[in-house]
Amino acid sequence: MIRVLSLAAALAVLPLSSALASDPETASERAIEAAAEAFEARMEAFGERAEAISADESLSDDERETRIKTLWAEYAPEVGRFTAEISRHAGTIAQEALADIDVEALVADALNDPEVQAAVQGGLGMATNGAWASQDPEHMQTYGLVAQYALDQAAEAVTEAEAEVEEAPQ
Repeated sequence: MIRVLSLAAALAVLPLSSALASDPETASERAIEAAAEAFEARMEAFGERAEAISADESLSDDERETRIKTLWAEYAPEVGRFTAEISRHAGTIAQEALADIDVEALVADALNDPEVQAAVQGGLGMATNGAWASQDPEHMQTYGLVAQYALDQAAEAVTEAEAEVEEAPQ
């Protein structure tokens, strides 16, 4: 159990450490890195103390388990504080990262890809030669509902994205 908790803590910190190690520039990145270092140190201390309890042969299995649970109760709030700190800065980091991305250029590049062009042409061929081109009123109503559903989903995604941007700390 001790090694699992230590491993979980290390895995929680590893992606942040490696992502931030390349070029920590912003205040948010520095704050996350400091929080990660403090969290990692606390989890190492927990691991050492838990291993000492596990190695104490004068304790019964029940006593060891009770002491380790008590120890974990002492350290568990660290996980909450670390998560809160990461959450507090994650929006800012995401916003800064997205600011450097030219979405229109990415879409243009994707649309110019030969495989995408082939798929678009195939889709156009199916639409003009298939059931989509049917003048059957039932087909038209069904495809209208499908198209409306797709539009509603897209509108909902845009609304959610706008809400996330508005909620992001400035």
